[in-house]
Amino acid sequence: MTQEIHGTVADGFETVREEFAAFVSTERADYEGQLCAYVHGRQVVDLWAGPSGTTNNSLYGVFSSTKGAAHLVVALLVQDGTLELDRKVTYYWPEFASEGKGALTLRELLAHRAGLVGTDTGFTLDELADDRAVAERLADQRPFWRPGAAFGYHALVIGALTGEIVRRATGRSLQDVYEERVRAPYALDFFLGLPSTQEPRFHPTHPPLPSPETQTSHPDSRHSLTGIAFNEHAPQPTVLATLPNERVIRAKGPASVGGVASARGLAGLYAAAISVVEDRAPLLKPDTVAEFGQLHSVGYDMITGTHRAYGLGFQATADTWYSFLGAGAIGHSGAGGSQAFADPRTGLAYGYTRRRFALPGGPAPENQRLVQAAHQATIQTTQAS
Repeated sequence: MTQEIHGTVADGFETVREEFAAFVSTERADYEGQLCAYVHGRQVVDLWAGPSGTTNNSLYGVFSSTKGAAHLVVALLVQDGTLELDRKVTYYWPEFASEGKGALTLRELLAHRAGLVGTDTGFTLDELADDRAVAERLADQRPFWRPGAAFGYHALVIGALTGEIVRRATGRSLQDVYEERVRAPYALDFFLGLPSTQEPRFHPTHPPLPSPETQTSHPDSRHSLTGIAFNEHAPQPTVLATLPNERVIRAKGPASVGGVASARGLAGLYAAAISVVEDRAPLLKPDTVAEFGQLHSVGYDMITGTHRAYGLGFQATADTWYSFLGAGAIGHSGAGGSQAFADPRTGLAYGYTRRRFALPGGPAPENQRLVQAAHQATIQTTQAS
């Protein structure tokens, strides 16, 4: 039985609804997901599908899409002059200098060049939920490559590292700054620390469905760089696929992976970053967007073993499969399948969430056709106006 598609699209965006419906029609009956988009600060797509109880207000764990919210805070503080990209990390955080890390700059850290993807012995669940605890452990850790010599995805720790710099510079946690300057003013359904009052809206992540890939035996890679980066070598290894289902993760909102959001919240964040929304000026000036969207690390990623491209804290979204997006688009995907970004050249802000973890991890494949439909509709309606 084909699922019903709920929600609305603006004139000219009917093809986005058709593409979403076409995708949902091929999925299992328990598919649950949301799609939202803004153009120049105006909501143009608000769609969802799923079993009874699914709405556009449902909240999901968005894994590494959290990093986009975290690094919007860093961008704001750089724009304010509170942080300086080419200052050494030790200017803000002196203890970071141990084990040969003293020359690393904030710019290099944001570009995943620190070589500090984890610790030798791993983290407990309670530590992973607490960015200050992670930062304290990492300050004493010897990096896994010479800082600045290579880059690799700091999957579970980048938000704790940059968050500690925010705390040292402002006296407040990154999560508190985000709440005050970003989430609350726009009433965004994108939380770094989900209040208990919002818990009834949370839909736990469903683990991935079995596949030939998951059933094939693989050599033990827990102590590889990848295993260390994803905390697989800890006494109690992290199960990434269901990490948001842990209340301690949702409650503390670690800035690498702990965000809880709807597609509305994801898209709304990026709309606020680059566009006028409800008579509020964009959070980021064009020069700041350009700085943070500029390519800083491109090539072989030491952790994923694939080609990757990063700006400052954000993924270079146009470098993935979205070759049609404007240069300098900023965003971040999440392991469960979420995707969110802003394309400053077209004014498009996009957010997608889904409940079941999407193999092999990262932005779910359906984003390719959904993003392309949203982008084409944006171009066509802009040209027609």
